Amino acid sequence: MSEFWLYVKLGFGHVLDWNAYDHILFLVVLTVGYTLDNWKRILWLVTLFTVGHTISLFLAAYNVVSVNSKLVEFLIPLTILATAIFNVLTGKSGSKTSKIGVLYGATIFFGLIHGLGFSSYFRAISSNVSSKILPLIEFALGIEISQIIVVLIVVLVSFVAQTFLRFSKRDWILIVSSIVIGMVIPMLMANKIW
Repeated sequence: MSEFWLYVKLGFGHVLDWNAYDHILFLVVLTVGYTLDNWKRILWLVTLFTVGHTISLFLAAYNVVSVNSKLVEFLIPLTILATAIFNVLTGKSGSKTSKIGVLYGATIFFGLIHGLGFSSYFRAISSNVSSKILPLIEFALGIEISQIIVVLIVVLVSFVAQTFLRFSKRDWILIVSSIVIGMVIPMLMANKIW
């Protein structure tokens, strides 16, 4: 039972690590345009991201894939930038309903990339375990719980901004996405591959 909580806590800490806030930034731009009324869609997005993350960790843990860590460290902020730009371009309509299939697909793909960024660490912490499947599931559970917490905070802050501070939904999406773009550009430059 203690091993169960060890991997759940590691997954939880992976998302909520303030020194590596890229995961939080991605969740912010992924869900800033939604309200609690959209809880099913939010849950789908978060879960698809976790699934993608877990698939890449599984493939890396069993040495099916191996990627250049420098490339992954560049691709992670690129996924955040792409999602924020998507918000800016679609923020005018205020609805992502017509593009939800693309968003679901991109979310799982971006989860694959983010998972690869953590694969070497996971491989190291699970190296003494014969079967990595259970630790992967436990780790994924920790990721899912922490992501739901982050998303609830994003939805709550969005509700306050739009209800009490009177930001329109469109303006709120544009402001938050633009701030994230401003935070991600230095990350891209620090991890450039050229």
